[in-house]
Amino acid sequence: MLERVIKGDACVAEGVVWLSGVEPRFAALQDVLSPLPLRLRPDGFAALLNAIVSQQVSVASAAAIWGRMEVAGMTTPNAVAAADQDALKSLGLSRQKVKYAHALAAAGIDYAKLRHLPAEDVIAQLIAVPGIGRWTAEVYAMFSLGRADVFAPGDLALQEAAKQVFDLPQRPSEKDFRLMAQAWSPWRSVAARLLWAYYKHSTQREGIR
Repeated sequence: MLERVIKGDACVAEGVVWLSGVEPRFAALQDVLSPLPLRLRPDGFAALLNAIVSQQVSVASAAAIWGRMEVAGMTTPNAVAAADQDALKSLGLSRQKVKYAHALAAAGIDYAKLRHLPAEDVIAQLIAVPGIGRWTAEVYAMFSLGRADVFAPGDLALQEAAKQVFDLPQRPSEKDFRLMAQAWSPWRSVAARLLWAYYKHSTQREGIR
């Protein structure tokens, strides 16, 4: 059976209520942070390419690069496949990201089929493509497919928010954070939304696009 899919603000609100019932620290956050951003995005090639663009750069830099790519029409597999390295580099992509963009364009992913697969199968298919790590695949499953029970424990903003919210001596490792988040199932993606919202509240910076 397909996992719960977040379709609107009411789903996020339901997740917040459930999380607040199992974790008092989330209950304390909800009044400060509500309403949470829905963060749903279209799925498909452009969404994954956007995620690749966002890797290891600031939110502002990623937005600027993506804006140039949109203006240049570099948001479809055919356009990216036909563009040479210099053309893509001129838009702000590094040499490595140019390789990743070309690999994604050549991957032949059936994006419609992904909508009906379990989250772990989605993630497994995506990370087989060069340049798509688990973080990128998890964010795609959360926001482009709306999966309610996906988390991204390798995300530094989530780790920093958890350190503050749960009064940890240091940011949790990805392994430890993944284990910690199991207690928030079946609403782990809403827990992520809470922690990203807290990160923005505490730092005045977006932790994710």
